[in-house]
Amino acid sequence: MTAETHDIPAYPFDARGVAKRFRHAAIFGALEALGPGEAMRFVNDHDPLPLLAQLDARFGEALQIEYLQRSPAGVVIDFIRVA
Repeated sequence: MTAETHDIPAYPFDARGVAKRFRHAAIFGALEALGPGEAMRFVNDHDPLPLLAQLDARFGEALQIEYLQRSPAGVVIDFIRVA
């Protein structure tokens, strides 16, 4: 299930352009701003596994994570707020 599949607006967030020391705070802030049924399309140069663990602890089942691209060149992930 991706954002396009359900006609959910996917707001772009390119983490590559955010300074590393601000990155997680910016991501959490952007996700907090999403309403139920909205999505953020996240682009990064690596798979953010520690971040995903933090998101799971903070949002639990209220946030759906859908990989659209996963390669050595980087990742594209839709984060979808479901509640």
